[in-house]
Amino acid sequence: MKQTLLLLPGDGIGPEVVAQARRIAEALVPDVQIEEGLVGGASFDAHGTPLTDETLDRARKASAVLLGAVGGPRWTATARDKRPEAGLLALRKGLDVFANLRPAFCFPALVDASSLKKDRVEGLDLMIVRELTGGVYFGQPRGIDEEGGLRRGYDTAIYTHPEVERVARIAFDIARGRNGRVTSVEKSNVMESGLFWRQEVTLAHAELGAGVELAHMYADACAMELVRAPKQFDVILADNLFGDILSDAAAMLTGSIGMLPSASLGAPGTPGLYEPVHGSAPDIAGQGIANPCAAILSLEMALRWSLGKEKAADTLLAAVGKALDRGARTRDLGGDLSTRAMADAVLNAL
Repeated sequence: MKQTLLLLPGDGIGPEVVAQARRIAEALVPDVQIEEGLVGGASFDAHGTPLTDETLDRARKASAVLLGAVGGPRWTATARDKRPEAGLLALRKGLDVFANLRPAFCFPALVDASSLKKDRVEGLDLMIVRELTGGVYFGQPRGIDEEGGLRRGYDTAIYTHPEVERVARIAFDIARGRNGRVTSVEKSNVMESGLFWRQEVTLAHAELGAGVELAHMYADACAMELVRAPKQFDVILADNLFGDILSDAAAMLTGSIGMLPSASLGAPGTPGLYEPVHGSAPDIAGQGIANPCAAILSLEMALRWSLGKEKAADTLLAAVGKALDRGARTRDLGGDLSTRAMADAVLNAL
């Protein structure tokens, strides 16, 4: 069967960076069929919903899905269940992509662009595995109401045994292909769900973690260690909330959030969801200055994890590094290249 890559450009700078990823995909893997659809605010404007059933069905049938970004100020007054972000959450839930992979890799050419000292980030290569479809972002009950004349807002942090076990399994599998170390992160000192997470990861390690060293760390301590000595980590395993926070913090170790891709994976045989970490960046949307590298590297992850094209993925990763070595820089990296010109530099390196 012909492989299909579904592009969902979304909002803000999403269409700009996904367009450049498409150019590279067409040059590098012309045998992959490329399709496009709407998600987020763009889908709401066209269809009155941030994710249509038809788009979700197309995503489920694709080999991989590459998302640009969703959201922006024009939809802030929209009902919560109709906001662009609701479309992203529904897409993740609908595809059941429960493991979010966020690499923090510092290209040699960008060592001096990091906010940390050179000796802290030179050679940095860590992977954060974030549970993506459970926890406080999805737990029930949740809401804002009034009880006894007092307004209150609440969310429920809840996990089950299968949810923790399956994401821990992926973290252990990834660690085996790296340096064999997993650091599981939670707040078991103050949260019952955190204690449950630690217990379940420990149980999963006993059954599934052969050859992998497991350590536990509180989330606040991990945040501190990420900016003190980030190279101590190999694979960080975290729940939905802490994984979200820590992966964004790790993004700045690499020089720019515009360099950070992500992959969201489900059970074997299901399509992965790939997206840059940077979001829709409405303040620079439409100016043609966004860094397309995170989208391009998200394509690289799609080639590697869903399309089975490791050689093409290695080639693309090397091309991005070569373009940076040659001085290619967008504004976030201290240069002046446009979005398209940065992609041109990668294409030239290919």
